Amino acid sequence: MQTEPSKSSGGLKALFLGLFIVGAIVLIRFSPVKDALTAEALDTFLQSVGFWAPLVYVLVYAVGICLFIPGTLLTGLGAAIFGPYWGFLWAWTGAMIGSAGAFVIGRTLGRELAASLIGDRLKKYDEAIERNGFATVLYLRLVYFPFTPMNFGMGLTRIRFRDYLVGTGLGIIVGTFIFTFAIGTLKEVWASGDWGQLVSFKIFFSLALFIFSFFIPVLIKRFKGHAA
Repeated sequence: MQTEPSKSSGGLKALFLGLFIVGAIVLIRFSPVKDALTAEALDTFLQSVGFWAPLVYVLVYAVGICLFIPGTLLTGLGAAIFGPYWGFLWAWTGAMIGSAGAFVIGRTLGRELAASLIGDRLKKYDEAIERNGFATVLYLRLVYFPFTPMNFGMGLTRIRFRDYLVGTGLGIIVGTFIFTFAIGTLKEVWASGDWGQLVSFKIFFSLALFIFSFFIPVLIKRFKGHAA
């Protein structure tokens, strides 16, 4: 008798979650909002807010993640606007807040229905994620599992929020730093007009890191295979 109300309530919440996701995609892809998501437009807007530019960018990043804007786009914009180091800090902060927000949305609107639909076969996997939540999230972040779907998807499981947040924070540090360092460094050379810097150690190092980042998932999987 208690299962049906749970399914009914969970189904209604899941409907809201579905409507939220569809609405977010429509808003970003078919509204004027997408025109504001360029380096020029965002840079102009952030310059207009002056001292508050980093905070505004972090908020834009966090909201953008919840609205299914690709994290790589937002990170690249941050690197181009704030440079390799501050760009990394603000992008990582925005990604953390955004991933936490998406997780809470998924947990609040989708977990109840997911739990009611989980049978005996899937229950053991749900429990395993709860036990090994930190390691699971860390591994998936390091192998570049799609960022936003994972944020919402993890909210549907029994994973502890603390494990999810810490695993995310550590898991995205390397990739975020490499990406912002490469983009930010190239932007600094472009802005200075000193094209001789294109053959500097810093440029080669940033490009090497960027190329290396594509091999991280392979290395992690290979290491995991050897450990197993």
